[in-house]
Amino acid sequence: MHPIANTAQEQAWNGYEGAHWAAHQDRWDAVNAGFNQPLLDAAAITPGDQVLDIGCGAGATTRLAARAAAPHGSALGLDLSGPMLQRARACAEDADLGNVRFEQGDAQVHPLPRGIFDVAVSRFGIMFFSDPAAAFANIVAALRPGGRAALLCAAEPEGNQWLTALTTLEDLLPLGGFGKPGPGMFSLAAPGAAAALLSQAGLRNVRTEHVEAYGTWGHDAAEAADFLLNSGPARHLLTGAAPGAATHALARLTDALRPTRATPGCGCAAPAG
Repeated sequence: MHPIANTAQEQAWNGYEGAHWAAHQDRWDAVNAGFNQPLLDAAAITPGDQVLDIGCGAGATTRLAARAAAPHGSALGLDLSGPMLQRARACAEDADLGNVRFEQGDAQVHPLPRGIFDVAVSRFGIMFFSDPAAAFANIVAALRPGGRAALLCAAEPEGNQWLTALTTLEDLLPLGGFGKPGPGMFSLAAPGAAAALLSQAGLRNVRTEHVEAYGTWGHDAAEAADFLLNSGPARHLLTGAAPGAATHALARLTDALRPTRATPGCGCAAPAG
């Protein structure tokens, strides 16, 4: 394990958060799968490309990248989370993918090889850096001359239906600044924030595109509400709530999610930049 600068996130993703994502990889992939095609379209991976996947988690996007780069290219997934990388390696082995590998490390300081990757990709893995300038500089330095990057981050909080649903619990949970721009999920939500950092890191012709997709949180509103409340952020909020708040929150959130029901499950739209 290489040195870690982003210690708070390292602890979170090797604790409950990472364990929950690893145990429920299929569920989380169903939440985020709608963004896979826009990401791949932007990355324009071709056979023979060397791909770097930042914040790869359980490796769904790394496997997609590896298939697109085959037979002569490969994909490297980088993530802080040991539990999620364990799941990623197992899934890659099950899929018989020989051109994919994973490393555990902090993108801010990880000793990435210089100038070898054709493209860097990330599906919501770039919002949690404690030092985003250092992370993007390290990522860009790993790209070959003329290399490119396709990176997804959460856009405006008000466009996330699941977050809107959570705000119905503000009298039950200590939401505080949850969902506000700042360190965390919405750290790059401000228009131009990510583009400015990438330009500063040395990328040229940087542009942003706003995309939306539905994520399936469950087969019905009750299942979706239970899953959402057991995710890391909501679980953290519940630890600061009054006794019995979880029961009331589950009932109210189930009601709030019913209007977002979409076939084949309860789908909430989320924007990305």
